[in-house]
Amino acid sequence: MSERKTIHRVFWEWDFEKEERWLNEMAMNGWALEKAYFATYIFAPCEPGEYIFRMEMNSNKDYRSFVEGLGAEYVGSCVTWMYFRRKAELGAFDLFSDIDSRIAHLDRIGKTTWLLCLANLLIGVSNLLGGRTISIINLLCAALLSYGLGRIHGKKESLESERLLHE
Repeated sequence: MSERKTIHRVFWEWDFEKEERWLNEMAMNGWALEKAYFATYIFAPCEPGEYIFRMEMNSNKDYRSFVEGLGAEYVGSCVTWMYFRRKAELGAFDLFSDIDSRIAHLDRIGKTTWLLCLANLLIGVSNLLGGRTISIINLLCAALLSYGLGRIHGKKESLESERLLHE
């Protein structure tokens, strides 16, 4: 039986680039992502730098087939996040072909974050009005998710400015 490594780590959905960089650093160190669960990553040994990893919030099965058609392997998913890897020897591997596709991806992340933020806010206020002290947890979650929405908005603005420069 080959060696496996399990790492528990939390990434916020608006920091997906950080998670992707970490997965690629692990691959450069000889550990390829094999499975991803909520805050749990299982790695298998690989040749250092053998794979390039990409991830995207997209649950469309047709999209999965499309990416596999580019020579990538579907590693797995966690909620609506898909994880792909492709042999580095095949060259550059990017899931986004242009600025508009990157903005559309941020929009998908933003919608999910907004819904979670709104749900926590409504539950928190409802609990607060009902005199339940548990409301502070939901209100703190709503505040954290609001911060994430600001980060997503900032990334979108940066990409939109970049798009204007290229037009």
